[in-house]
Amino acid sequence: MRYLVRARVKPNRARALLDAIERRVLGRGSVAEGEYLRNMAAARVGADGTVKWVEVCFCATPLDEERPYWQRYFELTKVQDAHGLPCRDRDGSEPWACERCDCTERLERTLAGKGEAFVEHLRRGESRTR
Repeated sequence: MRYLVRARVKPNRARALLDAIERRVLGRGSVAEGEYLRNMAAARVGADGTVKWVEVCFCATPLDEERPYWQRYFELTKVQDAHGLPCRDRDGSEPWACERCDCTERLERTLAGKGEAFVEHLRRGESRTR
């Protein structure tokens, strides 16, 4: 399944999050380990500070595996289904189809054109606090 995730960085966690991204350890130990870095590379932040990204997750409960890793750094404010219909993973006709599907390509393109690249936003915040 693919989800549109909205989140806000927890107070005083931006520097630790940037460090985990840059050291490539974000999500280490999770079965979805590489997905975390891909998510942050594509994430966008709006003027209100809300960070958005599209995440692939195969848990019965959305982000069940990922949630503890994200909650170290973020307050997850909304997680919603981001699929176009029909969805081969959701209807059971092709389990794990989301790994090869482009059903959220339009949403991802739209997000890429909004706000600011999240990792760059973190880096600028880091340089201002030094």
